Amino acid sequence: MSTPKIVLFYVFTPLADPEAVRLWQQTLCESAGVTGRIIISEHGINSTVGGDITAVKRYVRGTRAYPAFKNADIKWSDGAGDDFPRLSVKVRPEIVTFGAPDEVQVDDSGVVGGGAHLTPEALHQLVADRGDDVVFFDGRNAIEAQIGRFRDAVVPPTQTTRDFLEVIERGDYDHLKDKPVVTYCTGGVRCEVLSVLMRNRGFGEVYQLDGGIVRYGEQFGDDGLWEGSLYVFDKRMSVDFSDHAKVIGHCAQCGAATKNVANYPDADGRDLVVVCPDCLAGPER
Repeated sequence: MSTPKIVLFYVFTPLADPEAVRLWQQTLCESAGVTGRIIISEHGINSTVGGDITAVKRYVRGTRAYPAFKNADIKWSDGAGDDFPRLSVKVRPEIVTFGAPDEVQVDDSGVVGGGAHLTPEALHQLVADRGDDVVFFDGRNAIEAQIGRFRDAVVPPTQTTRDFLEVIERGDYDHLKDKPVVTYCTGGVRCEVLSVLMRNRGFGEVYQLDGGIVRYGEQFGDDGLWEGSLYVFDKRMSVDFSDHAKVIGHCAQCGAATKNVANYPDADGRDLVVVCPDCLAGPER
């Protein structure tokens, strides 16, 4: 029986010929039999692909055979089998589009000048040591935080990753510049860049959650500082870390508690909304 899996990983490393890497990744994915989204730039690679476990393992082995990617932190999760309708492998100026490619510098060790990495255990120790001074700063789009976030986290009103620079530069969070700020995102890639941008703009003590929410959830599930469901960028839309995950989202139409995220009112559109199944399947649909 087929066992669908999804893998998520990124590597910040200098790539002299991103187009050559794109062609290789395209061929590797097609021969392995996986689909998903891969972005490549001169700064590295950001990949989320899925398929049968045998196909995904073949892709991972092939990717790790490339010396620059051999130590990639691969995050595995269960898929549904049709999580990605197609394969997209593209070269972009940034592997995460903050709109500041010139601010990102990478070497063989990764991003230069970013926030200090915290393991999930180290995060708990920081909170134990510093208490309420610690600020959780959500590095995702605001819609993602509606169904799950760290307790008492700051959630910027961002619709796209490009919005972060605007809200930071206009001073919305200047009052946090002297506090310990922990940035977090799904798998960690956005915070690699966000923490650089924040440090460059005067935030003095910036951290990033190593491995993102995914690694935290694997370790502590719903028995730590995380509350709710994790938004994911595939057909599943959200995942839970346990059978007792809180439901913290509210339907934009009726206000009922829900973790359901969908394109609404146009199922083929790009406007994501937290909307309960009943409203999603309303009489007009």
